[in-house]
Amino acid sequence: MKLLLDCDTGIDDAVAIAYALASPEAEVLGIGTAFGNTEVELAAENTLKLLALMGRANIPVALGAHKPMQRPLITAGWVQGEDGLGNTNMPASGLSVSGEHAVDQIIRLARAHPGELTLVPVGRLTNLALALLKEPALPSLVRRVVLMGGTAVEPGNVGPLAEANIWGDPEAASVVFAANWPITMVGLDVTMRALLLPEHIERWQQADTPLTRWLERVLEFYFGYYTAMLGYRACAMHDAVAIGVALDLVGVREAHTLPVTISTHDGPTLGMTLVDRRPLVSSLYGEQGIDALAANLAEHHRPHVRALFPAEMGKTTVLMEIGAQEFMAHLVERIATYRSSV
Repeated sequence: MKLLLDCDTGIDDAVAIAYALASPEAEVLGIGTAFGNTEVELAAENTLKLLALMGRANIPVALGAHKPMQRPLITAGWVQGEDGLGNTNMPASGLSVSGEHAVDQIIRLARAHPGELTLVPVGRLTNLALALLKEPALPSLVRRVVLMGGTAVEPGNVGPLAEANIWGDPEAASVVFAANWPITMVGLDVTMRALLLPEHIERWQQADTPLTRWLERVLEFYFGYYTAMLGYRACAMHDAVAIGVALDLVGVREAHTLPVTISTHDGPTLGMTLVDRRPLVSSLYGEQGIDALAANLAEHHRPHVRALFPAEMGKTTVLMEIGAQEFMAHLVERIATYRSSV
């Protein structure tokens, strides 16, 4: 499956990239980077470090957005470390970015592979939003978008209602969710169940490869953050779940296709993914649709129904439950058995 990743490469992004490259189902055509967990330049260098380690220096890495569309830059050093990799200060990659902007990379690859490319953004959605503004036909060119971000019912991780990737550039997220393309939202509702545990690290220690040793080292800082929050030693593999969903390697137990809108208002709702979970909406945006419902109503009711359930609202598949333990076992084994060809 042809994938284009878009990352703000910190610790869990690194695990996600490693998983994608260790998966024979994936043909990773490129990786775009943006600000988020760290500055865009560091995100790109962190990506290149991992590609060099895994013997995959042939995959182009493109620099993208260095700040949100309308808001000041905020990074997440307290979660990822100041270098984005747990303050490990890993040796330089010795590689260079492609020279192409990440926005142009999205557009070029979508045009080169119409209907085949799956976009997997696991950071802020700024690069995708800018690509949409530059090429309005982009939704007709890609197969689908599988993004890590948002939450339907799980509490937020940067505010009471907001997940970090959406909150970090809510205006960009609003553009992406409003576009007419199939989106799968892999949010905190499922990623907070996909926990890396000490027994998983033990499996990597048994494997004892350059990749598992590298990941174990960078993950220590991330474990510290989550252990303080959860009260036991574990950390969430948010971004890797999105890769697994894109490759159809995750057992999805509950998902609903629903309208999602993004709050861009300052205050406690900033960055909220407002998922309309009303039962009637499920039927409206299923096979029946708003038009079929309106046709069965008296004429004077139709304008009111259309106002309550506007047809232009986008459709997003929102994941609510996955086989998290099974996925984590699979993820850990994929990475444990990866062997570089160089």
